[in-house]
Amino acid sequence: MTTPITVVGAGLGGLVLARVLHMNGLPVTVYEAEGSAAARTQGGLLDIHPWNGQPALAAAGLIEQFRRLVLPGRESYRVLDRAGTVLLDRLDDGTGERPEVSRGELRQLLLDSLPDGIVHWGRKVGKVRALGAGRHELNFADGDTLVTNLLVGADGAWSRVRPVLSTATPEYAGVTSVEYLMFDADTRHRATADAVGDGSLYALAPGRGFLAYRGRGGTLHTYAQVSAPQDWLAGTDTADGAAVSRRVITEFDGWAPELTALITDSDTPPVVRPLYTLPVGHRWARVPGVTLLGDAAHLAPPNGEGANTAMQDGAELGRAIAAHPGDIEAALAEYEQAMFARTAAAAGDEDIYDLMLGDDAPHSWIAMMNNAEP
Repeated sequence: MTTPITVVGAGLGGLVLARVLHMNGLPVTVYEAEGSAAARTQGGLLDIHPWNGQPALAAAGLIEQFRRLVLPGRESYRVLDRAGTVLLDRLDDGTGERPEVSRGELRQLLLDSLPDGIVHWGRKVGKVRALGAGRHELNFADGDTLVTNLLVGADGAWSRVRPVLSTATPEYAGVTSVEYLMFDADTRHRATADAVGDGSLYALAPGRGFLAYRGRGGTLHTYAQVSAPQDWLAGTDTADGAAVSRRVITEFDGWAPELTALITDSDTPPVVRPLYTLPVGHRWARVPGVTLLGDAAHLAPPNGEGANTAMQDGAELGRAIAAHPGDIEAALAEYEQAMFARTAAAAGDEDIYDLMLGDDAPHSWIAMMNNAEP
């Protein structure tokens, strides 16, 4: 089977691309390894920025629907030390420019905007092979194959499409994040809910900290973050949630109980997420018929920009393809050159995790947040 435009990965960037192509009457098929949209939780809140994420959603014709997903009050944030002392507390006064939404709800909005049959679930790509003349063959884990005239890798950190373009592989960033959830926290975990506040919590110390968000319906979404070697959990069965949490909690010995409860009283098993990065300024020479977007192209540790830039990539690539009918190479060249320049400029000089978990934490983080205020 030969398809005209194939996207691998049904994350936010790949879905924005599919939506923009569909709006322009261009046939597109998305292949996703996960079995369904509900196969796993999609992470916590996203602040959607006016310089990249919001214009991308506008290009997808979804800006009004997006605004209906915004959670009021979530642009509040506070910084605590390990004793639970509030060092910085900023309330959402309604003037912020980066409204918060649930990643899962935003993804579902994008999925609902596409006709049935565009997204194919449970289709894990095992290998990609160049056939020449801009055509590529995808080999799926179930043994099926297909050939496409235009291939877009929107398949994240461990992209199966990237090796067609680049020899770069993700490297461990020195931080491991362990994800937890609490439900109905205002009733069942009042002290912890009060500590988190109305929006985002940063409880930080050198080498470790909590990043927690208040989701919908009293849900607290937490990432316990530790600066540690890649083999930090060696000897711990990561499939044994209780064993993982026993190891994680040792990193927070002496911390305030309302903070450590984010681990000990979690309603879900921990999910271990080592953080990886591609080289800053990652780029590749133009290869006919294939390109990358989002984490597949410019993976970086979470800094608030990843989902936004992925959606921007998707929107700009979709518009470039639509603007160059019959000349895919012109579209890909235009998109890549702009994307390379944009992501290199956005990388900046500051190491966000040095500010968050470095020797001067939490004060380095407070200084950064104060400097970021208008």
